[in-house]
Amino acid sequence: MDRKKLAENEQVELAEFIQEACMDAAKEGVRDASMSGLCTEGVKEAAVSVIQSLDLEQLTQNIE
Repeated sequence: MDRKKLAENEQVELAEFIQEACMDAAKEGVRDASMSGLCTEGVKEAAVSVIQSLDLEQLTQNIE
């Protein structure tokens, strides 16, 4: 596999890792907000907020 293809594969893996982390965070935010009795709009805001609060430095350190 050439360098360019390897770099593209690494970028895709990174994107997939970040996507999964965002989905997990959003699910957690929705669950917590729903349990708190927030309205639909509040639940959406909580999901977005938890994604925004992800520690990207820590997240990238966890990439294997």
